[in-house]
Amino acid sequence: MESIFHEKQEGSLCAQHCLNNLLQGEYFSPVELSAIAHQLDEEERMRMAEGGVQTEEYRTFLQQPSENMDDSGFFSIQVISNALRVWGLEIVLFNSREYQQLRIDPIHEKAFICNYKEHWFTVRKLGQQWFNLNSLLTGPELISDTYLALFLAQLQQEGYSIFVIQGNLPDCEADQILRIMRVEQQQRPKLIGEDEAQRLSVPQVSDTHIGDETPVDEDEEELRKALALSRQDIEVEDEEADLRRAIQLSMQGGSDPISPSAVVTAGSSHESGRSEKETLTAEELRRRRQAYFDRQQNAQASNTTGEGKDSGTKPNQ
Repeated sequence: MESIFHEKQEGSLCAQHCLNNLLQGEYFSPVELSAIAHQLDEEERMRMAEGGVQTEEYRTFLQQPSENMDDSGFFSIQVISNALRVWGLEIVLFNSREYQQLRIDPIHEKAFICNYKEHWFTVRKLGQQWFNLNSLLTGPELISDTYLALFLAQLQQEGYSIFVIQGNLPDCEADQILRIMRVEQQQRPKLIGEDEAQRLSVPQVSDTHIGDETPVDEDEEELRKALALSRQDIEVEDEEADLRRAIQLSMQGGSDPISPSAVVTAGSSHESGRSEKETLTAEELRRRRQAYFDRQQNAQASNTTGEGKDSGTKPNQ
């Protein structure tokens, strides 16, 4: 397969890629194809001028863009046909009545060029095997003899125009090699960019690693853990802020019990998401205050343990 010339897509130069893949070499450049297109444009202009350069038809023709090429790199079938005539090759419409009357099995032909919505690509026989040399593929695609007719029929059904290449194609290394050996293809080539598109569409797994996947950088892992902890802190921040204020109010009375009439309203201006405020009784306040102190003690114990294990690191500021 390495010997097969396969020019991959660049911009909208599929006509150039189609011709070069057909001829198996860098035979045509955009400049050379543009020269052919300009020559065709001039021939058409001269024919239109025969009817008079002052006619409305001629002035309209001059204002219209070229039908043989455009700024994107597209070239018409006329440009491709004229380019192939340089090599003594002709093209025939595959589904034309004249060609279909010949009843030729596609496997007995040498090559086809296909077009759909301004995209051109080549299907060619090299040695005794057929290959799809579409420039949008990452490499040549092997097509079996039994599948060739079905492949062409499928293209026609999808709206492709197919042209048969008639004449002697120039000799190439791939054709010489594949005449004495056959190749097998274990995996069909993908479209260019297909792997990248699939990679972007698959959700990234952050906490687990599967198979030989590249491990996550340690700094990134620590950052994710910190973000997770910060989200947990945000969830309890409002409750603890209210509780701290409630504790301060309760301790203002020393050891005296809080009277039932002394109630604390949980919920302040930063809790705009709540539709109703919750009123805490003295007993509920004591329970929450105890829970708050327990959390504080647990946090301090955790910090002390962490500092003992990592004495070389600075404590969190």
